[in-house]
Amino acid sequence: MELKPKPLTKEAFEKFGEVVSCENRDSKIINNGYAQKFYELCTMDANEKDGSSTLHIYIGKNREFPLHINMLEKHPYFSQTFMPRSKEPFLCVVALGEEKPDFSTIEAFVTSGNQGVHYNRGVWHFPLICLKDKEEFIVIDRTDKNQKQNKIVECIEYEIKEKEIFLIKE
Repeated sequence: MELKPKPLTKEAFEKFGEVVSCENRDSKIINNGYAQKFYELCTMDANEKDGSSTLHIYIGKNREFPLHINMLEKHPYFSQTFMPRSKEPFLCVVALGEEKPDFSTIEAFVTSGNQGVHYNRGVWHFPLICLKDKEEFIVIDRTDKNQKQNKIVECIEYEIKEKEIFLIKE
């Protein structure tokens, strides 16, 4: 199977999560006119069993194409947001499914460079796909205050054995 990324739009991505962008979003002027606030660009889902939202910075390496999509992962107890710190596009591969990915729903998207992605809780996705080296991302996801007590599985990985999937770069 060959995956070709399509442009990331609100409508095309809504079954997987939300597009994080200021484009066509409500805003207001704050701080005596020195800032414009775009609010509620996505809603984090991280509070299961005493969890809370946490901000991280990831630094990604560029990928070589065609990229073998040999695994997908999901986070059953929280959503996850990736927002680039640069204006460079990045790719994402997503799928729906419960116990394993439903390959009839697998899709690839290319961001505009001004967009981030917010994966809904439980959406299967391939790890960060950068087109350039040392790209930085602000990542918001979950931390568990009582991880040992709650025994939450934060990430489930699924090794793809039933088909060959390659992401190509257009």
